[in-house]
Amino acid sequence: MKYRELSNTGIKFSEISLGCWTLGGLNWVEGVPNGWADVDEKEIVEAVEYALESGVNHFDNADVYGNGRAERMLARVLGARINDVVVATKVGWFPGTAEHAFHPFHIRRQCEQSLINLKRDYIDLYYFHHANFGENDEYLDDAVAEMNKLKDEGKIRAIGQSAYSHEDFVKLVPKVKPDALQSWASALDDRFLDENNPTGKLLRENNIGFFAFRPVEKGLLLHKYKAANPPTFEDGDHRKNNKWFTKESLEKLEAKLAKAEERFGDSTEDLVRMALQYLLHYETITAVIPGFRNLSQVKSNLTAADKPLTDEDFAFVNELFADWE
Repeated sequence: MKYRELSNTGIKFSEISLGCWTLGGLNWVEGVPNGWADVDEKEIVEAVEYALESGVNHFDNADVYGNGRAERMLARVLGARINDVVVATKVGWFPGTAEHAFHPFHIRRQCEQSLINLKRDYIDLYYFHHANFGENDEYLDDAVAEMNKLKDEGKIRAIGQSAYSHEDFVKLVPKVKPDALQSWASALDDRFLDENNPTGKLLRENNIGFFAFRPVEKGLLLHKYKAANPPTFEDGDHRKNNKWFTKESLEKLEAKLAKAEERFGDSTEDLVRMALQYLLHYETITAVIPGFRNLSQVKSNLTAADKPLTDEDFAFVNELFADWE
């Protein structure tokens, strides 16, 4: 396993890390589905054990994943080893009883609760989970000030900003001054990494690391779902109404994946390598953070370690999915 250091922090992250969203199970936040179905803690234990043995040192979590359940499960699974790994978590999606999830008192309370959940004295990387700081960004200045207080107190080591548009990153980076950015990125949508786009320029000009979730697009890039039998998801699973899981979208994707399989191979491991190493080809990426729910998924993800794509492979994948929407 290779590791990349987050600039100005001294923290090293395994190139392939693990996202813990699935650990929260089925969940709703203010009536909106925000979870995953069919999570078995015994399978999580097996998966984490294998990941540790294979060199994974970074687990990405959030207070909203199961409303604390994912943080507590990670702590249970790791036990005393929780202090031997790098843990990231987030605040902002779960408002609790606060008027706004980025009210400074709420940020402090959630940080303290996350520390209790994780059974740690500090969080390595603490993210603002989104870019909504209230009307006219009324909570922004106080939220940033509170984050820096937590850092000064040693409760967090580095500050991250998660967002979902170039406009949000351009607005927030000068004010938050984050050590890291996080958002989706995959061969289907790498807008935030392209050096010709605003966020890509920010990453390079400010020497900020990028953490990519959804690197295999919830299994779509692994040819897991077939147009002939589109998947259905139960209430509480956020994939339920996602247009990419429709028959029409899957038909379009299958045509592209057929070309990818001709070049890289048609096994799950071959496609995982294509997906993860495509992103790791970008110098601004610090780590990819695929989700997981069992040992098989972690094994597949980690077969991609230390198997980079050539420049020609990267260009092929980039062109193949360039017109995806």
